[in-house]
Parts: sequence; structure tokens; C-alpha cells
Amino acid sequence: MTLKNWFKSGSPWVWLNAGAIAISMIMVVGLLALIMVRGFSHFWPSPILMTDLTTHDGREMRIVGELSRSQVLPAQVLRDAGVPIDDDIQLVTRHLIKQGNRDVWGRDFVWYPELGMTQWTYPRDAMRLERREWGDFYGFPVRILEQGRTVAEGDQLWPELQQRIRRANDIFDEIRRIERREIGNVNHRMERVRLSERRLDLQLREGRITVAERDQAMADLAAQRLVLDQEYAVLQARLDALYKDVRRDTLVAQVMDGREWEIPMAQIIRAIQPNDMNVLSKTGLYLKQFWEFMSGYPREANTEGGIFPAIFGTVTMVFIMSIIVTPFGVLAAIYLREYARQGPLLRVIRISVYNLAGVPSIVFGVFGLGFFVYFMGGAIDRNFYPEALPSPTFGTPGLMWASFTLALLTLPVVIVATEEGLSRIPSTIRHGSLALGATKAETLWKVVVPLATPAMMTGLILAIARAAGEVAPLMLVGVVKLAPTLPIDGNFPFIHLERKIMHLGFHIFDVGFQSPNVEAAQPLVYATALTLVVLIVVLNLTAISIRNHLREKYRGESD
Repeated sequence: MTLKNWFKSGSPWVWLNAGAIAISMIMVVGLLALIMVRGFSHFWPSPILMTDLTTHDGREMRIVGELSRSQVLPAQVLRDAGVPIDDDIQLVTRHLIKQGNRDVWGRDFVWYPELGMTQWTYPRDAMRLERREWGDFYGFPVRILEQGRTVAEGDQLWPELQQRIRRANDIFDEIRRIERREIGNVNHRMERVRLSERRLDLQLREGRITVAERDQAMADLAAQRLVLDQEYAVLQARLDALYKDVRRDTLVAQVMDGREWEIPMAQIIRAIQPNDMNVLSKTGLYLKQFWEFMSGYPREANTEGGIFPAIFGTVTMVFIMSIIVTPFGVLAAIYLREYARQGPLLRVIRISVYNLAGVPSIVFGVFGLGFFVYFMGGAIDRNFYPEALPSPTFGTPGLMWASFTLALLTLPVVIVATEEGLSRIPSTIRHGSLALGATKAETLWKVVVPLATPAMMTGLILAIARAAGEVAPLMLVGVVKLAPTLPIDGNFPFIHLERKIMHLGFHIFDVGFQSPNVEAAQPLVYATALTLVVLIVVLNLTAISIRNHLREKYRGESD
């Protein structure tokens, strides 16, 4: 076969397409592997190294910490920085050491040149403390103090430390439960009482109630407020006792320059000695830290802790968006395909829908802020929540407006997919239904629409995939860096659509580009990115399974 005939056969284009698909798959798998290695390796307990360093000016210092990464630089770079290096040295290796102890040294990560370093050792008693503030602490345990009195040191120190850390964590869990649930519930009811009092004042001013009616209602509200004040006082007394109890113990540890540093036990979440752990214990710790990352709340400017609020906010927003966009998109497609008169106007509408799918997402965010938040939300506040003004209830970015904005963003996708599904239904099925005596509406809703349901689900799948990864419009209409409460709780009406939420995409942006501690946040960026990818895959697989079920169901009925 000549080269000309080979090209005419189309084989080169088949191989070209196959090669493009293979390259794309390799790139996708490579990207996911990179994210997985960079992100999830963060939870594996790294060994703690110790070495002595003699600096270029003759000072000697001891370094204790974890190796973050190494880098090879031309020696001239350090010479330009004023470091005297022999002329025969061309390359210099430097190491980024996570020495922690931000409250001691002022920064977590420091670059140290390999020149002047002694051989690294890994002392078995070197420990890492995961803290609620100031990041991780690296050092050596010395003694435990209880109200200033030494209660453990030497061989008894480490078991006693683990026991007292568990005790402190149990107390903090109780504190968090009281603050978020019980006190949160009391504050919610007190706010409702305050709004009820303001509502009575507005009704009296507008002449809708008399002074006597207002005074009687105010007396009832005052009695409710008194009960709530008493409940709050009891809870506050419990909190004060718990805070006093958790501050009882203190750990004295030695840092790398030999100084002793006191760390309140209330700040410590976990204490480990990775150099003294075997593979099994490290694996158990890895799984525990990974679960805490998925189910915990963020702290330390989102560079520590978990991402559960971001996962919850993302799933809730996508779920509400799907409920909104599906009926509107399906009904619009049905009207355009089945009822609207075909002509130039309809072609213009279709072109507009196609173009709407290509509008930058930030434009939808600006529209959502102006129309949904300020116009619709402001109108809702003026008509239904006047007692809360000037503090807005719905006239501020929140979960509902974020869901509405994403529904508008993904509406063209659902319309186009549904129209394509309706167009693929053979006309003979419509004619057969009509010939059997069914009306046009019965034919549409009992025959055509069920057969087009898989295509509708395809549009929803595409909408979910796009909505779950959007960030730019959400920054304007309801997503924040840190949301104090979840949009769903035990207080009526249980689903609070006016609350702001966290989102995995915005969390990645915030941690990756707005974090004051870039090195500490870098592993969390990868871990959160992989979590978002997995979440999108799970949502899509769920929708795909529903679509396949419907396809098989209506295919069987049509047979």
C-alpha cells in the first residue's frame, strides 16, 4: 500500500485520535497521581531529624525538625547573598526544614545550607506536638506540671502526657459541644425574642396593634428572655469551670537551642514521637489524621484542621442547585421543542441560549449579586423581615443566592441536553400515541418525556460537574473563607438558606493564594483539590447510575 492510499484509508487519523486520547489519559492520571502523592503524603508521620550546623560566620546551632524538601543551587547564588564559599564549589544543596515552634522562632520553615552540617541523627525521644495555635511544636519533653507542681518526668513522662492530652481533648470536645449546640441554641432563641420585640414596636408604630396588646406581648417576651438568661448563665458557669479545669496542666519541653518552653496542655491536640513508631502505628496515625482532615473544622487561618464545612457546603449547594435548575431547564426545553412556533425568533432564542453557555462565570456572579442579593433579597427583607433591618437577612450573600446563581449558570447546559434528547425521540412514537387516542399533552408527558429522561439526566450531570468546581461567581454571592455555622442545624427552620457557606473550590483558592503560611498550606491545597475531584466524580457517578437505570427501565417498557 502506498503512502497516498494509506492516507486515503483514514488509518492515520484513527491513530492520531488514539494517540491524542492516550496522551490525555496519561496527563489526567499523572495529574491525579501528583495531587494524591503531594496531598495525602502530608498525613504520614515524617521522621524528626537533628543536626548541628556551623554557619559561615562561625556560629554553631542545633537544628531539630522535619525535612520538607531539598534544592540544589549554583554556589554563585549564595556568594551573591554574602555567604563566603570556596571557589572550587560549583553547586550547593540546601534543605527546607520544618522546625515549627512559631511562637519561639517566629516562622515554621527555614532554609539551611548543607555546608557546615553534621550527619543527621534521629533521636527516639524527639517529639512533635500538634497544637490548636502557633502550629506544630518540635522538641524534647522534660516534665509535666500540674498547677505549677511537677507530677511526671523521666520514664513516666510520656504515658502521663498521653493520658493528660486525652483528658484535655475530652474537655475541649465538651466545650465545643456546649458552645456550638447548647449556647448556640440559646442565642438563636434570644435573637428570635429580640426580633419579636422589634416587630411589636413596628406594629405599634403602624397602628396595627394597641399599646395594651403590645405591653402584654412584651411581658410574655420578657418572661422568655428571663428564662433564656438563666439558661445562658448556667451554661456559662459550666464553660468557666471547664476552661479552668483544662488550663490545669502544662508541659515543659526543650527546644533546639536548649531553652525550656512551657506549653499549656489545653493547646495540645496530639503528641507523637515518630522516630520511635513502627509501620503499623504510623499507618494507624495516618488513617486517624486523614479522617480528622475530612471530618474536622479548619483552624489556624485554614492551614490546619479539617475541611468538613467546605465539603458540606459544596454538597448542599450542588443539591439545591440541582433541584432548582432541573425543572426550569426541562420545562424551557419542552416549550422550545414541542410548543413554540418554529421561526426566526425561536432561532434567535436558541442562539442566545448557546451563547449564554459561553459567558464567563464571573459575569453570572455580578448578576447574582445585583439581582438576587440586592434586588430580590432586599425586597424579601423589606416585606418579610423588617424587624431585622438594617441588618440584612436575605439581602446579603448566602446559600440560596449561590445556588440560584449556579442554577442560572448551568441552565443552558440542561436546556440544550434536554432538547437534544427530545429531538431523538422518533416521530412514529408520537404518531402512534396520538393514533391510539391520546392527547398531545398525554403523549408528551406519558410517552415522550419519560423516553427523554436519560438525556435530561445527562444535562444534569454536566451541570453538576461544572457547578461543583466553580469559584469566581461564588465569591460574590455566598461563599466565605470561614463560616461559623453550617447551613443545616437543629434550630427551626432547620435549613438556613440565608447563611453563608464554605466551598472546596474557594477553600483551595484561599489556602493556596491567600494563606500567610504558604509552606504549611501547600499540602492541604493538594489534599483539598483531590477531595474536590473525588466529590465531583461521586456526584457524577450517582447521576450516571440514575440515568442508566431510567434508560434501561424505559427501554424495557418500549420493547
